[in-house]
Amino acid sequence: MATFILVYLGGNQPSDPEEGKKHFEKYREWLGSLGDALVSPANPLKDTNVITPDGQVAAGSKTEMSGFTVIQADSMLIALEMSKTCPFLEIGGTLEVSEMMRMDG
Repeated sequence: MATFILVYLGGNQPSDPEEGKKHFEKYREWLGSLGDALVSPANPLKDTNVITPDGQVAAGSKTEMSGFTVIQADSMLIALEMSKTCPFLEIGGTLEVSEMMRMDG
């Protein structure tokens, strides 16, 4: 079984607290639907900084990555099908799904 990372990019957070609660509940239900495939749920990111090759540091993100989830699946096709139902897509966000490679050593 392979391990995949789902990277959350962009998205528009709900405008009011009630919408936020409803969206979060959908997200929790989706995570629950993944069952044993779920390795590391909901890992939001904050205070992102970028370091350039010359050592300069700038606040912000170049990719708009806002978080990630790690799942296991038998194939990329299955991981993609699992990802297509993620509620993050309902708020204008996109997902990048990549197989994680294992490095020895």
